[in-house]
Amino acid sequence: MFENIMIKAQYRELFAHLLHTIWFYSVFFLVIIHDGKTYSRSSQWHNNGYNAWSSKYKMLTNVYEGKNLEFGFPSDDDRKTALRKGLYDPDSPLPIDVDVYYPPSGEEPRIFVTIPRFGQGVPYSLAYLTNEVRPNGTELQPFPDYDWHKSHGDDCDGLTSVYRIQIDTCGKMWILDSGEIEFKQHCAPQLVVLDIATAEVKHRYRLPKGMYKPTISRFVTPYVDIADPGPYGSCKEAFVYMADPTGTGFVVYDVKNERSWRVENKYTYPDPDFGTHTIAGESFELLDGSFGFAVTPRGLGLRRMLYFHSLSNDAQVAIPLDIVNDPAYWGNGIKSAMEHFVLLGKRGVQCAAPAMTSSGVFLCGHLEPIGIFGWNIFTPYTYQNRMLLAENPTTLQFISGLKVITNPQGKEEVWLVSNRLQKAFSGTMNYNEINYRILKCGVDELLLGRPC
Repeated sequence: MFENIMIKAQYRELFAHLLHTIWFYSVFFLVIIHDGKTYSRSSQWHNNGYNAWSSKYKMLTNVYEGKNLEFGFPSDDDRKTALRKGLYDPDSPLPIDVDVYYPPSGEEPRIFVTIPRFGQGVPYSLAYLTNEVRPNGTELQPFPDYDWHKSHGDDCDGLTSVYRIQIDTCGKMWILDSGEIEFKQHCAPQLVVLDIATAEVKHRYRLPKGMYKPTISRFVTPYVDIADPGPYGSCKEAFVYMADPTGTGFVVYDVKNERSWRVENKYTYPDPDFGTHTIAGESFELLDGSFGFAVTPRGLGLRRMLYFHSLSNDAQVAIPLDIVNDPAYWGNGIKSAMEHFVLLGKRGVQCAAPAMTSSGVFLCGHLEPIGIFGWNIFTPYTYQNRMLLAENPTTLQFISGLKVITNPQGKEEVWLVSNRLQKAFSGTMNYNEINYRILKCGVDELLLGRPC
């Protein structure tokens, strides 16, 4: 009898796998029919000319666009003081990430943006969009407020430099603060969890020495995997994965037990062959290690994995969550748990910010062609299984932030920020053009090739 039960369970798992595979390839061929092509190469539009608004390019819903960032201040005196002290340079800030909070009251969603302090001149590094339209774009206001940011690293109870955030289903924002400006470590890197409605600090964890490399580390991405999500859970049982690309590793943090450990090996390093990043014909050099994360969604019948990659590498890597979440495996330096890492495949091109849909489609913004690619995690990570879902060489120039968010109607949405990073690195940013965008599209519309 026990054997019969086991056989039936195996058949159910096989059937679920088959359904997911059939679904993925059905979507794949629908997109081919819709677009009239499978893949394109950026050299074609670069050499032959292109029209970014052509029907061959995907148009996502435009939520925000700006020639430059418009910072709001508590008062005109605060603005003048920041300008006088060099703490505000209008041409210095660069938006990196976006996340969205849907209030349970049904009010309009709040859209949050991060503006890290690569250098001086950024008055605050975490903001929200207002309804105030200014000459260069919608005005930003600091979150939680200006006092959290104004010390520029002198007050370690505030925020020094925020690259990315994650909003959970309990109305809390998980903020990863690198604690450094231009690689000067003003404060220890910290994870701060705020209640969005009240701005109350719900949790704070400062990384202990040994978890980061002063003057080298720059923590840029948090990924929070929550075991007790809202609305019925409290979002307290979680593991957070924190990417340190310049320190070529990542840190795992067990929130419940307030304990962390570092993962660093050949899979978290950059590859010199992918240190040159070319976007829309402009190139810059960058050797960044581990950068982006996603995890296997619950309920798919799979062993749950942490998917990660380095920005300056084309390898997609995975490791089981039950291994990476167990500190017993991580006491042997770069040799720790090596047999458990899985090299899923290689892209031949860099991939920036990733995200995962609830059905198991891994999304990532590729540098060439400039667009969003999708891969069904039930299939091998091969060229044939990575489909181009949205290509636009103008509006999608470097997707630095990418999220899959469930709206109040239960529908999944893809949100992203694009920022023409190559122009910031090369000093060719033209502030008479649109440089920054926040875009969105329904997951179903993206996967099925329908208008957003």
